[in-house]
Amino acid sequence: MLRSLVFPRVTVAPKNVIHLSINGDRFGSKCCMENLWEKSSRKINNGNVGVSVRDQVSPLINVENTEVSMNGIQEEIRAKEMELSDGLGIVRFITGKVFLITGATGFLAKVLIEKILRTVPDVGKIYLLIKAKDEESAMQRIKTEIINTELFKTLQQAHGKSHQQFLLSKLVPVIGNLCESNLGMEMEISEQLANEVDIIINSGGNTTFDESFDVSLSTNTLGPCRFLSFAKRCKKLMLFLHVSTAYVNGERQGTLLEKPFNLGDSIAREKAASESPTRSFPLLNVEAEVEMALDARNGFQDSTVSTTMKELGLERAKTYGWHDTYVFTKAMGEMMIGNQREEIPVVIIRPSVIESTSIEPIPGWIEGIRMLDPLLISYAKGVLTGLPVDGKAAIDIVPVDMVVNAILAATVKHARMRTPGLSIYHVGSSVMNPILLQDFFGYFHDYFKSSPYMDLKKRPINIERMKLFNSMDEFHSHIQTEAVQKTGDATQGKNFLRRLRKSLDIAKHLAKIYEPYMFYGGRFDNSNTEKLWEEMSQEEQRSFGFDVRSIDWKDYICNIHIPGVMTHSLKGRGM
Repeated sequence: MLRSLVFPRVTVAPKNVIHLSINGDRFGSKCCMENLWEKSSRKINNGNVGVSVRDQVSPLINVENTEVSMNGIQEEIRAKEMELSDGLGIVRFITGKVFLITGATGFLAKVLIEKILRTVPDVGKIYLLIKAKDEESAMQRIKTEIINTELFKTLQQAHGKSHQQFLLSKLVPVIGNLCESNLGMEMEISEQLANEVDIIINSGGNTTFDESFDVSLSTNTLGPCRFLSFAKRCKKLMLFLHVSTAYVNGERQGTLLEKPFNLGDSIAREKAASESPTRSFPLLNVEAEVEMALDARNGFQDSTVSTTMKELGLERAKTYGWHDTYVFTKAMGEMMIGNQREEIPVVIIRPSVIESTSIEPIPGWIEGIRMLDPLLISYAKGVLTGLPVDGKAAIDIVPVDMVVNAILAATVKHARMRTPGLSIYHVGSSVMNPILLQDFFGYFHDYFKSSPYMDLKKRPINIERMKLFNSMDEFHSHIQTEAVQKTGDATQGKNFLRRLRKSLDIAKHLAKIYEPYMFYGGRFDNSNTEKLWEEMSQEEQRSFGFDVRSIDWKDYICNIHIPGVMTHSLKGRGM
C-alpha cells in the first residue's frame, strides 16, 4: 500500500545572493534557495518521492548563474527523500538507543529482546531488571534463561563463536524488583540508569487469573507506579511503554475502543450509568483496594491467607465489572499510570491472548503453559471432554512476534514525537481476522486425531470432538454422567478412582476460570494499531509485521502452535 505523503513545494530566487556552507566551505550563490522547504505543499506517492523532489527543484535553477556546486543541495534532497520514504525509521531510530526492560525473563520480553538484537545489532545497551541475590546470580540468569535458550539460536548462528560476547556486550543485568521502592536498585546503579536510559518498556506482571489479591496488586497495580516514579528521574527519557492486556475492558460488550481509563472508572459503574442515568455507583478507589488487601492479609493466619486472598481478589474484581484478579489489577495499573504520568510520553500496549511465534525467529516457539494452553493439554490428555462455551463467540489470540513488532513500531513513533501524551494500542485479531471458538476447538480435534497424545506407556489417547455446552449447569451434568460411566468400567481400583477425581477437579477448575472468556461478547477495535501499520514503509511491514489479517488460523494452530507447545512447553512429552 502506498502512503500519501506531503512534500513542500520548492521555490528559488535566482537574483538574490546567499551564502551556503558545504563541508565547512562557505560559498556565495546567485541561485539562493529562498524558503526551500516552503509550507505550501502537494501530495505525492511514496514510490515517486525521488522523481518528484528533483522535478520540483531542477526547473527553477539557472545552472549558468550558479556559483556553487549542487552537491550540498542534492544531499539535502536525498536526506529529505530518505526521511519520507523509510516509514517510521524503526532500525535507524533504535540504533544507539539505551533500553530498560522489566519482565526480562518472561515470555514476551525474551522475544522482544531477541528481535531488537537480531534486527538492530547496533542498539546501544539493553538493561534488564532481574531478581537476583547478587551480580553473579543475575548474570547466570541472563545466560541460562535468555542467551542459551532455543529462542536465541538464530542469533547464535548469525554471530558464530562470538555470539555470547556480542550478547553480553548488549545485555546488562540490573538487580532489582518491581515490587520494591526504587525498583530495588542500589542508588548508584539507579543514578547511572537515570542518566543513560532513552526508552523504558515495562513488560513485567503477574498473569495468574486467580492470584492472591495482595500479590497481584503489588505487581500489576503498584509496580507500574514505582517504575513511573523512576522514569521521572531519567534525564534522556523519550518514552515509557507499558504492556497491559486487552482484557482490561472487563465485562464490556461489543466493539471496545482504544481508550484510556480515568482514575475511579469501573466497568460496573459504566454499566449502571447506561442502564439508569440516575443510578449511582461508587467510584473505584485504588488506594482503598490496596489498604483492604493489606488489612486482609494481616488479619489471617498463614494457613488460610492464600485461599482467602485469592477469593478476595476475585470478589473485588467481579464487584467492579472485571472477570478476574489479573485483569482487574492490570486495569488499576493503567489508571495509576494515566493519573501520575505528568509530562512523560506514555504508550500502553494491550495485547489479547498472546501465543507462540508465527514466523520468527522460529515458528511455534513458546515457553511455559500459557493462557489457553491448559485447555489444549487437558483436552489432548482426555481430561477435558467438554466445556461451557459460546461456539459463535470469537476468541482473540495473537502470535507473540506480532505483539513484539507492534511494540517496536509504537515505541519508535512516539519516542520520535517526544510530546507528552497517553496512547493506547490494541493488538488482537477479533475485529480484523476473528476465529470462532467452535473452529478453535475443532482445530484441536483435527490435530490430535491425526497425531494423538501418548500416555506414559506410549499408548495413543483417543479423543472425540470437544462438547460445547450453553451453561455451567449443562457442563456439570455432562462430567457427572461421564464420571459414572468411567467408574462403572473401572478395573484398576483406588488409583484409578483417585486419578478420576483429580481429572474431574481439573475440568471443573478450568471451566470456572475460563468461563468469562468462553462467552466473551467484546471485540477489540484496533484503529490506532491499523494507523500505525499504515505509517510503516513496505520494508518495515515485511521486517516488523503485525498484520493479523495475514494469519491462516487452521495453519497456525495445527501446523505451528500445537507442535510448538508439544516441543517447547512439554519438551516432547506426549509425543
